[in-house]
Amino acid sequence: MATTPKNSKPISPYWAEKYSTSGNGDKGAAPSSSTSQSKPSTGSSSTKRRKSGSTSGKKKSSTRKRRKNSRITISIPTWLVWVILGLIAAFFLWPRYIHDGEETGDTLPPGTYTYGIDISHHNDPKIEWDSLMVMTDILGRTTTSVDGARKMFPVSFVFMKATEGVTFNDRNFKSNWKEAGKRDLQRGAYHFYRTTKDPSAQAKHFIRVVGELRYKDLPPVLDIETIHSGCTKEELNRDLLIWLREVEEHYGVKPIVYTYESFASSYLSKEILSSYPIWIAHYGVRKPLLEDWIIWQFTDSGVVHGIRGNVDLNVMR
Repeated sequence: MATTPKNSKPISPYWAEKYSTSGNGDKGAAPSSSTSQSKPSTGSSSTKRRKSGSTSGKKKSSTRKRRKNSRITISIPTWLVWVILGLIAAFFLWPRYIHDGEETGDTLPPGTYTYGIDISHHNDPKIEWDSLMVMTDILGRTTTSVDGARKMFPVSFVFMKATEGVTFNDRNFKSNWKEAGKRDLQRGAYHFYRTTKDPSAQAKHFIRVVGELRYKDLPPVLDIETIHSGCTKEELNRDLLIWLREVEEHYGVKPIVYTYESFASSYLSKEILSSYPIWIAHYGVRKPLLEDWIIWQFTDSGVVHGIRGNVDLNVMR
């Protein structure tokens, strides 16, 4: 089992400043409806002269039939006008923004952030590590098309699944970890926690698989999002602290706790939420309800240039 000296330097300058336990760092921080009028329909008058077949030479008087002018006014709701105009615009403009082989995904949240991804064996293993880029098209969607991109942002950090429970190893971890290291990306490893397994054994399993961390690497991550039947809230938080403290002692930095919004509010203790940096998953919102977060996973349906298929997208502040 690889070990890191307890007095070694903290991992990342950013994380060392805020979360290192080897130094003195502490946690910081209506218009009117349109009408359509028909043209007046006016029946043209015609005079038909019928010559009498008699020899009297008298002409029968002709009759002229006139149709009354009619005007029909049709009232169309304003909302329907906008719908029709929108459909017409989409019909003509949409094809311009579809490119061959393009994938599109969710939009980015408002604000200025650093963007990153998290991956596991669920993602396509054939990653173009030198081409990773978060891009958005003219409609604000994330896109894989360089031709259709209007904004581009670098992928600044990558988290990857390493372990789960006490025996499971992610089959893509070693390759992902190595390739990200070659590009000098900020990389981080996470453990998917199982409440049915011993927390200390899970911590040791994670440390054994991940090994030592570089100075630039991000802190280890505890992914907690499920709880088995019969496990109480007190038991859950007690065991989570065992994992967190063992990993913290080994690496000399506070681990990050990943969870989703409702799980955090329902199960996690104030001690965990206030003592460890939080990576929160909350989709379809302008910002998470939980305010004290470090990383926010805002979608699992984004796309990134360099990876095929949907990808979890995150921002760091």
